[in-house]
Amino acid sequence: MLLTHRRDGGLLVVHLRQELDVTTRAAAALRIEALVAAHRPRRVRLVLPSDRPAPATLSALARARRMCEGLGVPLTAGSPGTADAPGTAPGLPPAPGAGPG
Repeated sequence: MLLTHRRDGGLLVVHLRQELDVTTRAAAALRIEALVAAHRPRRVRLVLPSDRPAPATLSALARARRMCEGLGVPLTAGSPGTADAPGTAPGLPPAPGAGPG
């Protein structure tokens, strides 16, 4: 299982269970897109598997972020230690409209 998810009001929290590689990044990105389409959340929080995501994990994050931006849904991402607080992945600026609340 690449990822799990839960709803918290208008927030969709998606946990990547492992680092992605070139064979799993597309599947994970498509699954995130399907979850956003099915749940229509107001915000999305992506919990990455580590503090130093692999390049393929960042690639899937970038794809999910572009999709969410296109829908006007703020996406934040962080490591497991930041799962309960909004944050951003290392090296990425916050998504427009992202922040506390």
